[in-house]
Amino acid sequence: MSLNRRLAAWAPRLSLGLAVVLLLAVAALVGRVGSDARWLAAMGRLIATRGAIPAGIPFAADASSHWPNVPVLGELVFHWLEQGLGDRGLMLAQLLACATALAVLAADSLSGGAEAAGIGRALLLAGVSSIPALAIARSQLFSLFLFPALCWLLRADSRRPSNRIWLAVPLLALWSNLHGGALVGLAVLEGYLLVGRLRAQPVRAVLVGVAAAAAICATPALLGTVSYYWGVLGGQAPSSGQGLWAPLSLSSPLDVLFIVCAAVLLVQFWRARPSRWEQLVSVGLTVLAVQAGRNGVWLVLFLVPAAARSFAPRRQWQLLAVPVALASVGILAFGLIRGPVLQGASPRLVARALSLAHGSPVLASSTIDEQVALAGGSIVVGDPIDAFPAREQVAYLDWLNGSRRALAALGGDVRVILVMRTGAARRTVAQDPAFALAGGDAQALLYARRGLPGVS
Repeated sequence: MSLNRRLAAWAPRLSLGLAVVLLLAVAALVGRVGSDARWLAAMGRLIATRGAIPAGIPFAADASSHWPNVPVLGELVFHWLEQGLGDRGLMLAQLLACATALAVLAADSLSGGAEAAGIGRALLLAGVSSIPALAIARSQLFSLFLFPALCWLLRADSRRPSNRIWLAVPLLALWSNLHGGALVGLAVLEGYLLVGRLRAQPVRAVLVGVAAAAAICATPALLGTVSYYWGVLGGQAPSSGQGLWAPLSLSSPLDVLFIVCAAVLLVQFWRARPSRWEQLVSVGLTVLAVQAGRNGVWLVLFLVPAAARSFAPRRQWQLLAVPVALASVGILAFGLIRGPVLQGASPRLVARALSLAHGSPVLASSTIDEQVALAGGSIVVGDPIDAFPAREQVAYLDWLNGSRRALAALGGDVRVILVMRTGAARRTVAQDPAFALAGGDAQALLYARRGLPGVS
């Protein structure tokens, strides 16, 4: 066989591999550690040091002892990663999670009859639409590969029913100990059992459904797990649509990109004539994505295996494969060597803030609050926001939106405030005569109460 024929035969598989490497390269290039990440490492360190799970959030001043700690295993994993390699460890774990997710999606798609070329295009659409979810290390990195793994299991059982459906039970138990995304997985499983299995195998469907719901509570909090999930979903951030819970918006370029790519995947998904349970799940995930942009990643990950089947074969551009592959590998290597892009305050500024605070709690905006906790300091309130009473949640979110009244309520006794340079919280603190600028870096500013040593 000539070289050209060999290249033509391998072109679809090469295009699939190229799509995976390209997505990982982009994720490494813009990779960073985001909010909702470092607090897990801080909690994990406390648990590892004390040998026990503390009540509430020990590094926060406001009351939180009522909070049931569910993702303990996730906290310990984040602690081990952060302890060993710092933020680079979280970045590497994020890239590993992305690579695993893409590999699982490719295997699921091939099992369903999709061709490699179609899978590559579907993965590119899903990856481009969800760059923040792939590139920013957050607690959901565990869900990035566990969600497609569960969907692969359900699709395999749909094609050939067997006792392997019971694997969903321990998978959900593990997942619930790592990240709250297990609740989405439980909803997908129950939808599959209701529509895809209840009529043909009612006893098995009911037993698996009940066992899966119980598995969600197989955490250190036991029945308190229900309260934990209720607090997450019913917290002030989801209710008000703030932060990571903000709904899709046409004013956001990233949201517009997601909408376009997700729309293409949805069209291809429905062209593939998915099963009824897949149709039901796709509708539910679409509603979740519209309500909160952070849920969009689950929609596109679910759509990939079916959508890949309906992409029409196209000519492979072998001439572009080599330069794109080399560029992708180079970008990936550069991102790994450089490490994650700094987001938040520099370690020096955090250390300065803790020195001025002298053991008192620091009022810090999102992301920085977790840095303070990880550095061994105390915060007034912050992530995990759902661990605090509703009144404190509202006050903190209002302060981030620029409320002077909220600043007065939260900062009445604080000595130090750390805020991002951009945002309403900085403007509010800058206008407060009780605080003076005491330092700063490229992304954050430090304000200290007037009258402290070294503060004019």
